[in-house]
Amino acid sequence: MSDIRIRKIEGTWVVRSGGAVLGESTRVLELTEGESAPVHFFPRDDIAMAMLDENGKTVEDADKGTATYFDIVNLSSTTRDAAWSFKAPTPALADVKDYVAFAKIESLKVEMV
Repeated sequence: MSDIRIRKIEGTWVVRSGGAVLGESTRVLELTEGESAPVHFFPRDDIAMAMLDENGKTVEDADKGTATYFDIVNLSSTTRDAAWSFKAPTPALADVKDYVAFAKIESLKVEMV
């Protein structure tokens, strides 16, 4: 099993897509795994889930569970595989059930405000 750590991070965090705010939360969890860059998970309750379209892509990971992927859909564009969530995570990721993470791509910004 990989070295997975999850912790609540302080502050108010926001996620934006093309300037539109998808969500804002004070309940963000940070997942770190080995030497990989941290991943920020937002509670689904704090995200405008209507802007995310589950696209049918899933990825299995023995340490984490099955990730379900989402596209971000707005009036002018669709960003494929922009977010993912673990609906049935392994015990190591139980804390991020009902949370969503966002890809590190230019059109998405995840930052503390």
